[in-house]
Amino acid sequence: MTALIIFMILAVLLITGMPVSIALGLTVFAFLFGFTSIPLDSIALKLFTGIEKFEIMAIPFFILAGNFLTHGGVARRMIRFATSMVGHWYGGMGLAAVVACALFAAISGSSPATVMAVGSILIPAMVKQGYPPQFGVGSIAAAGGLGILIPPSIVIVMYAVATSGMVVTDAEGNSVMSASIGTLFMAGVIPGLMLATMLGTTTFWRAWRGGYPRMPKATWGERWTTFRQSIWGLMLIIIIMGGIYGGIFTPTEAAAVSAVYAFVIAVWVYKDIRLRDVPRVLLSSAAMSAMLLYIITNAVMFAFILTSEQIPQAMSAWIVDMGLGKIGFLLVVNLILLLVGMVMEPSAIVLIMAPILYPVAVKLGVDPVHFGIMMVVNMEIGLCTPPVGLNLYVGSAISRLGLTQVSKAVLPWLLTALTFLMLITYIPEITLFLPRLLGLH
Repeated sequence: MTALIIFMILAVLLITGMPVSIALGLTVFAFLFGFTSIPLDSIALKLFTGIEKFEIMAIPFFILAGNFLTHGGVARRMIRFATSMVGHWYGGMGLAAVVACALFAAISGSSPATVMAVGSILIPAMVKQGYPPQFGVGSIAAAGGLGILIPPSIVIVMYAVATSGMVVTDAEGNSVMSASIGTLFMAGVIPGLMLATMLGTTTFWRAWRGGYPRMPKATWGERWTTFRQSIWGLMLIIIIMGGIYGGIFTPTEAAAVSAVYAFVIAVWVYKDIRLRDVPRVLLSSAAMSAMLLYIITNAVMFAFILTSEQIPQAMSAWIVDMGLGKIGFLLVVNLILLLVGMVMEPSAIVLIMAPILYPVAVKLGVDPVHFGIMMVVNMEIGLCTPPVGLNLYVGSAISRLGLTQVSKAVLPWLLTALTFLMLITYIPEITLFLPRLLGLH
């Protein structure tokens, strides 16, 4: 009954169109004043201690690094490099978009930022080359979702934060610790590359069927030139991943290093940003960081209320008693996350749903790392589904196509992503192979 009251309050507030962060906060206080005797002092304490986590500092730093790179012309150079490598194939510019999205995802951590950076350059260029605008916006909106799967990923950080400190028991009664950001980052590498390959295959097939134009094959000299021009941006991938797994710094420290590095190459190496433009980049990054941190703050309070009322434990026992088993549970979770992903932003979904679903998953024998990547893939698909898919809105703004047209255009790549979701759900070794190989899990 308690769970029903909490989720009814939240649902009513969300239906009114209220922002998720405010709806979460008001749900907590409405429940506190009307249905429980939990002292407000404990809420105030949890409000501060809940976000007093070193890992959370990675979020504003990755956002800042992504903004410097977006404004600093790094995406443009990566697109030239990707186009020189695959532009002569069928759907070459579409393939270049997928490759460029994968490369930019590895340094930005954000899907909408990836779509904006790559799409604003490639969609007009594809239309000019004779591609239908639907083909360009569909491939880029879908491939932009790689931004939250290929590390570094802000949504992966959110999952780690939402489950950090949670010690739950598995089916045998053994305690299972939550996964670290570093392990989750490495777990996203093979799934990210695999999905990029599948999206690229879909792009190639549609271009071949449609007889879309191909670009002249670039010479090795042209490829070397474009690689040399983009090397400073590509180096960031090595700095982040190599630094974390070489034991040089933590993921949070890697985020800080990436922000400083992005500033240096944008201002002094590429010189695409002038010093007087830096405050504008800082301000936009601060606004985005504040929004996410506000969501985290209210989600922490929401999770505290759920935990204090023993709701995750009760739901865990209820689902286990239903006899769904691991396979049935994962299927139900996918359906729930896909439906919620249509109407909510990924970070908010992870912060709300992870504390509820995570204990149940572990109880049924699902690996925490595997479950985290599965959730992220669901969030990625949600970014491409109406009515609130952020990638669709960004693609619509760039291409000047209506939301309905963009939603139809992305459908072939969306079906590919759903196929990939089934693979990642029921073949956990895709996710766990690399962390185990490196001794991280």
